[in-house]
Amino acid sequence: MVDVREDRIAQVIGGTSSRVQLQSPDGSLQWEVPFAALRLATGAEREAAGLRPYLSTCPDCVELATRRRTAPPGQRGKATADAHLHWVTAHSTPEANR
Repeated sequence: MVDVREDRIAQVIGGTSSRVQLQSPDGSLQWEVPFAALRLATGAEREAAGLRPYLSTCPDCVELATRRRTAPPGQRGKATADAHLHWVTAHSTPEANR
């Protein structure tokens, strides 16, 4: 994810109904942002930060990406966070990488 307020790339580590908890890729910083302050990082941004790209062949990733693209403006941040949270839990855990 990118915190658009500071143009800073981060990983989602948690959240509440109105805010997302983020961590810098190296784990040195943690902070919270409202959903609306997030956007998905581009492939180039993720690669530059040493993060794996999204797996576009996963049916859930495809469905979540569609939901994110078609969400009304006020719901795009939440849809983006949902897509990223799925990627983190389904594709970047040690079990998913076996």
